[in-house]
Amino acid sequence: MTERIGLRAAEEELLPPAEWGRGRGAASGARAAWAFGALAAALVLGRVWAAPRIGARALDAWATIFVAVCVQALPFLVFGVALSAAITAFVPASVWRRVLPRRPGAAVPVAGAMGAVLPGCECASVPVASGLMARGVAPAAALTFLLAAPAINPIVLVATAVAFPGKPEMVVGRFAASLLVAVLAGWAWLLLGRREWLRVPSRPHAHGAAGRLDAFRQAMRHDIMHAGGFLVVGAAAAATINAAVPSEWVSSAAGNAVVSVLLLAVLAVLMSICSEADAFVAASLSQFSTTARLTFLVVGPMVDLKLIALQAGFFGRSFAVRFVPLTFCLAVGVSALVGGLLT
Repeated sequence: MTERIGLRAAEEELLPPAEWGRGRGAASGARAAWAFGALAAALVLGRVWAAPRIGARALDAWATIFVAVCVQALPFLVFGVALSAAITAFVPASVWRRVLPRRPGAAVPVAGAMGAVLPGCECASVPVASGLMARGVAPAAALTFLLAAPAINPIVLVATAVAFPGKPEMVVGRFAASLLVAVLAGWAWLLLGRREWLRVPSRPHAHGAAGRLDAFRQAMRHDIMHAGGFLVVGAAAAATINAAVPSEWVSSAAGNAVVSVLLLAVLAVLMSICSEADAFVAASLSQFSTTARLTFLVVGPMVDLKLIALQAGFFGRSFAVRFVPLTFCLAVGVSALVGGLLT
């Protein structure tokens, strides 16, 4: 899978922005057909096998949680994707390079702080970070920005406050833990990373108003389709955990401090929810502790399945197999520490 993503990214670098995504039409159509077929098969199997085994009360609870998570999260998701696409298409990467210190060690925390002013989800942070590297920004600083931007930007923090009313410690904890993880990961890569582990891609420039508008349209369409799909999957998983998993199983896992933190960390990786929407899913997991849910919020925007694939495609598998475990371990450790201080 990662090889296909890498080849596709390399092919797109040879095309002008107006042509991005057009060569993928047939492949996207084939994937959509397969996805529709898989969905139809799942619905048929669910009707034949699962429906007789699910009570009306459990189904009503599942549907209520699923719809509530989607409805609450969707406005933040759309707004974040639109802003991310606009920044990607209309703000040159050279702007960010000019405001960063020349020394990489000093540029890392500055790049992390810059993530607080750039709304967008993790899907957009990978190509933006690759563009920064391609235009001369130190890789450690660009990677710090990649981790911080989807985790501490204003939309994500507002969404977290809305999802956790009356719990400002969740907003403060998410901001502090995420920024600390991003900076530590950037410094770690600066000290331990090697040039041959990281493939820095070249990215084309969007020329003229028409090229920028088309780049915006392509980015908006790509991000909303992907992020929306992951939101639906995440909402379904959260509803299933709340409505279908036996309560004694959840209580057993949630009652163990270590197990609950690790479980929600792994769940964040597997669910791959956009950072503008994950707070609403975390809020629905009320059986778990504040620390465990904070871990879910910190790990998700930095390490999930779609990010692993994107990072391997843009920067190479040698990079991904080293940077992903580093980020995951830092995110879990820092989240547990910050969560312990807040509770």
